[in-house]
Amino acid sequence: MPTLKDIALQVGVSISTVSRVLNNDSSRHISQETKVRVIKTARALGYLAGETASAGPVEPYKRSPRAAAFRQVGCIVSVPQNKYNHPYFSPILAGVEKKLTELNCVLSYVIPFEELRGEEVLRKLVKDAKLDGIILVERIPKEAYETVKSIVPVVVGIDVSDPSIPVVMYDRVGAAASAVQHLIDGGHRRIAFIGGAGLTGDMEREKRYRGYSSAMQEAGLAVDPRWVANTEWDVNLSYERMAEMLRLPPEARPTAVFAASDMMAISAMRAATESGLRIPEDVAIVGLDNIEISQYTSPPLSTVHIPKTEMGEMAAKVLVDQMNGDHPLPFKLLMPHRLIVRQSSGVARMR
Repeated sequence: MPTLKDIALQVGVSISTVSRVLNNDSSRHISQETKVRVIKTARALGYLAGETASAGPVEPYKRSPRAAAFRQVGCIVSVPQNKYNHPYFSPILAGVEKKLTELNCVLSYVIPFEELRGEEVLRKLVKDAKLDGIILVERIPKEAYETVKSIVPVVVGIDVSDPSIPVVMYDRVGAAASAVQHLIDGGHRRIAFIGGAGLTGDMEREKRYRGYSSAMQEAGLAVDPRWVANTEWDVNLSYERMAEMLRLPPEARPTAVFAASDMMAISAMRAATESGLRIPEDVAIVGLDNIEISQYTSPPLSTVHIPKTEMGEMAAKVLVDQMNGDHPLPFKLLMPHRLIVRQSSGVARMR
């Protein structure tokens, strides 16, 4: 069965645009030309009932009788921008859609939270889609979250903090601590942190920072405030803050950096290189996520592998199980992480 992603790739638009066209969502302007291309492509691929793409005028969206029997599922992503090619979130969403398709469910829409302007827009979107279930990828503001739970029959979270629903996640504290411990084992004592504070705005509550600070504390190592960079998950700020740290006197600047995402690590690597430093001889760098591009940086980036696609697949499976009445009690499912050591922090090996 074709997916929203298949249609989006053929038309050359985002998954959210395809979703809006097929669900008659008018909250964002979409040109008539794009609407026609989306619907014709959906017909040609067999996603919609009706004539093929060579047929006459495009009728309003109407799902085929077979698809109408499928359960409707939505997905809201807590991502700062409309980044459907985001190297962390995209594999999760691909896993969600793949598993839902296998289980005869339809992913009605995928939308980043920032596109939802207020509670009424969110309420209308969720109600109009007539969702049987929804997957929330990471945290959204409390008011919006409560609105979703009050409308949608079944909710499953990926990396959310709510003991009342099933949640699929990985151990962020443990994953970060393993990266920092690798640097400590390599002889580093001045280790910096680059990351963000999350919705709370409190760095001390951010799990990856907690993993960093606990590993440092257990090793008896001090954390210099100048080595902690809250970049608000912005790659430009990561580059700038790394450059600032490297302008410290040699005896005060960090010899290693743990970046709480590979994207932050890659921009930090550029700052180090442009500062005339060698990686890892002068400064070692480890990221987190194991996005695809991390193995192609120069040098290849050490990182912590997170099973992103598998997390999406598992969340979709759990959602369908919940809709079927299986496993009615909420639970937390921890997916495994794995440290991958490449050249950015030393000799390549796995542990």
